[in-house]
Order: sequence, then structure tokens, then C-alpha cells
Amino acid sequence: MSADPRAARCVVVVPVKPPTYGKSRLSGLPDDQRRDLAEAFALDTVQAATATPGVDAVLVVTDDHRLAASVRTLGCEVIPDGVSNDLNATLVQAAAEVARRWPGAVPVVLCADLPGVRPVELAGVLGEVHDQVAAGRVAFVRDHTGRGTTLYAAPADAFDPSFGVASATRHEAAGAVEVGTTATSVRTDVDDPDDLGAALLAGVGPHTTRASEGRATHSG
Repeated sequence: MSADPRAARCVVVVPVKPPTYGKSRLSGLPDDQRRDLAEAFALDTVQAATATPGVDAVLVVTDDHRLAASVRTLGCEVIPDGVSNDLNATLVQAAAEVARRWPGAVPVVLCADLPGVRPVELAGVLGEVHDQVAAGRVAFVRDHTGRGTTLYAAPADAFDPSFGVASATRHEAAGAVEVGTTATSVRTDVDDPDDLGAALLAGVGPHTTRASEGRATHSG
């Protein structure tokens, strides 16, 4: 991980459900392939984050021990899920951990289902985040559907994420500023088979490429 002196110091926080439970909307796939894909999405997401200029560290929040071991080999820090079944409360705890371990760094939540995220695009978004957070504002990236959120960042005293259904609307209504409108790879999360097909066409990381072998031929 390298630092860009023009950008804010950022710690990227990636919450990851245990792959056994993740990506339930990838219907039509065998359970083992769905689990493998969920894990691959997370690995590609965090690997891209570790390669992004301006990122001091990547903190993965998960209760999955196998995944924890895998992301540590990629250079990530890991903490357990703090509040089961409450993502936003877990993220608030993770942000507090960022403040403790990396004083002065901006906690940036990045969803774990961005297998095609490109470090150069993520770095550009972090530059926009820096401008907003330096002005005391909250920033978010809207997903490709326009409804969800793939990235959220805020000053420590304003860190109050609202992930879940229609999160983009809630973040915007709370005064968060949308950034990354042209950062396609940062907006392209994968929730269902159509999303996966589109992501494969646009290009994904090595873990998702391997996990999806044999599927691309019938992805529609």
C-alpha cells in the first residue's frame, strides 16, 4: 500500500459476511459455487484496495476464519464482526477501531462485492473523499442501480452509515455528498447473476476470474 501525499490518509474498511451466508441472490448457482464467488469478490476487492494510492491500511471485518487468513496474506488487518446482524453498528465500531489504530486517518467503508474495482479509479474517488471530509462533509458512492451504496466516508464525529435497502437515498437525505459518479468500477457491485455477467464482461480480478470459470459461457 502506498500513500499519495496529496490525499487524505485513508483506512479502507471492508465488511465481509461469512461466504456461507453471502450473496444469497446469486440464485441458480450451486451453493459451493456461490460461496466460492462470494469469497472471490471479497478477495479481489481487498486486493485492489491494498494496491490503491492513498490507502494506509485495509481493515477487513469478518467472522470467517478462513477468509481472515486469506486476506491477511494480502496485507490486510482483520477484526471480528462487532454486532451480528447489524451492519451499520458493526461499521461504527470498526470506525472507532480505525481511530484507535490509525489516529487521524479517514475511515472509508468499501463494500466487499466489487470484484472489478480498479485501484486507479478508487484512488480518484478517495481524492474526492478527501475534499469532502476536509470540509467536514460525509461522502458516498452510489451503486450502478442508483439505489445502493458501495462506499461511505465521514469525519469521525459524523460517521453514521445507513447501509441497507435504498441506502443511497438515506445517505443523500442525511446530507452526504455523492462522489465517484464516473468511477464505474467502484459503482459496479455484484448482487445477482445479471450483475455477475456484466462484471465478467467489464473485467474482474484474478480470484473472481478463477471462481467463475465455466460460468461465463452461460452467463447470458
